[in-house]
Amino acid sequence: MNITDALAPSRCRGIELLDDPSSDTALATRSLQDVARSNRWFGGANAVIAELVPVLAAARGRSAPLTLLDVGTGAGDIPELARRIADRGGVHLLTMGLEVTPALAAASRPRCGDAIAGDALALPFADRSVDIVTCSQVLHHFEAADGARLLAELNRVARVRVIVADIRRAWAAAAGFWVGSWALGFHPVSRHDGVVSVLRGFRAAELSAAVVAATGCLPSVRNRRGFRVTASWAPA
Repeated sequence: MNITDALAPSRCRGIELLDDPSSDTALATRSLQDVARSNRWFGGANAVIAELVPVLAAARGRSAPLTLLDVGTGAGDIPELARRIADRGGVHLLTMGLEVTPALAAASRPRCGDAIAGDALALPFADRSVDIVTCSQVLHHFEAADGARLLAELNRVARVRVIVADIRRAWAAAAGFWVGSWALGFHPVSRHDGVVSVLRGFRAAELSAAVVAATGCLPSVRNRRGFRVTASWAPA
């Protein structure tokens, strides 16, 4: 363990207000727009794209479209950005998002390309039915057993690559988000849940161990800018 890991806060479950299934749909949709802005300014989207770019490069010249499913897509900003990057590289990328309720899925659809409502712990897709499966800032919402189920489901559905991104737990990340959320005009619920998310986040070794235990696959795990951490692997 390096000194940075040793000084990191212990992982804390906390309570995110919007994890409550009875949360107001309008408030949840508003908060997901804050998440999209956070992805843009604090590195969440770039963390996923950094792992996606080599996969897109390998697909150049492919005649059939490449498919991507973003689990827990939020506002659909990451699939939207992925399509733009793919287009620049001459790759036809078809994207779809999954959200937990029909209302949230509908809200994300304009940016996702397509979106459905479904359970991340029982994805409504056949084995190996999607080329790339991404999942950003979702894993930390689950307790250990359900987190393992989520990782196993991502691995089951993917054909080519699984990309999981999450927040890298650190005191500086919590403080930075708190200050930045005021500057960006986030809703108070987004501010509260964002700080809790940081304290629920992962260190690189923790994320790697979770993937290995759930899937049997050894991921490539990297720390990314903006206190992000990614795990990427080819499904077994």
